[in-house]
Amino acid sequence: MTTVCRGIRGATIAGENTAEDIYGATRELLDALIEANEIAERDVAAVYFTVTPDLNAGFPAAAARQVGWNNTALMGATEIAVPGSLLRCIRILILFNTEKEPQELVNLYLKGTEVLRLAGVESI
Repeated sequence: MTTVCRGIRGATIAGENTAEDIYGATRELLDALIEANEIAERDVAAVYFTVTPDLNAGFPAAAARQVGWNNTALMGATEIAVPGSLLRCIRILILFNTEKEPQELVNLYLKGTEVLRLAGVESI
C-alpha cells in the first residue's frame, strides 16, 4: 500500500457567537472526523478552519490545540459572505497522510450542514 496525502471535510454549526460555542462545536466535529477516519496527529499535514463572518468570538483552530494537536500546522479564515448561506457555520479541511483510498474517507456534516452537500453547494 502507498501512503498519500488526502483531504477530508466537515462542517457544523455553533449555537451562538461565543468562544465557548465555537470551541465546543469545533471540538465535536474534529473528534468525530478523527474517530471516523482513524487519524493520528503524527499523520496530519495541516488543518484549515473557516467560519462564516458572523462568528468572530474565537478561533476554531484553538479547539485543535485543546484536543492536544500541538505539533500540527493550523490555519483559520473567514468564509465568503454568500447571501442566503448558513449562519454560524464552521468548516474543517484536514490534510493527512493515509493508505486509505478516497472512497474510504468519511466527510461529516453535523447540525444541519448536510444542506451544503444536498443543495449542490460545493463550498467545502
